[in-house]
Amino acid sequence: MVLIFIIIVAAVIVAILGFAMTKPNTLRVQRSTSINAPPETIFDLINDFHHWSIWAPHDNMDPTMKRTYSGPGTGKGAVSDWVSNGRAGRGRMAIVESVPPSKISILVDFVKPFETHNLNEFNLEPAGSSTNVTWTMEDMNLYPMKLMSIFVDMESMFGKHFETGLSSLKIVAER
Repeated sequence: MVLIFIIIVAAVIVAILGFAMTKPNTLRVQRSTSINAPPETIFDLINDFHHWSIWAPHDNMDPTMKRTYSGPGTGKGAVSDWVSNGRAGRGRMAIVESVPPSKISILVDFVKPFETHNLNEFNLEPAGSSTNVTWTMEDMNLYPMKLMSIFVDMESMFGKHFETGLSSLKIVAER
């Protein structure tokens, strides 16, 4: 009986590990909102990492998080490194493309809780007196994330993070 139980458990584990390998190699998350503010106002809040503490959800995850800045104050080449003893981990963000007032691309390199590199893009499109803001992230779907995605909806988890950030950005930009 014990041997049959061990064989069944081993088969289930192998099936789960095998199923994880079939998951896509890229994780893409996208969320949008309409903000009643001109693109220039919103662009300035995203294009300057010094403003992120008032709207970005990552900055509110851990009050012990410390940020340092290098490169130009805004735009292409601006860099922000962070270190956290809590949930925010450790990493670096660098603006790699800045097209006022319509697009900002940010390379995000996480070191902790695990190493990953993703590209976040913010696209701002005027729509009358409002601006449609779309936040998109593309990341390599590493095997640990593929395995985790069997039990947790990663798109939804990251999507909630983006929704929180866009909601905060909306509040700040509409003031």
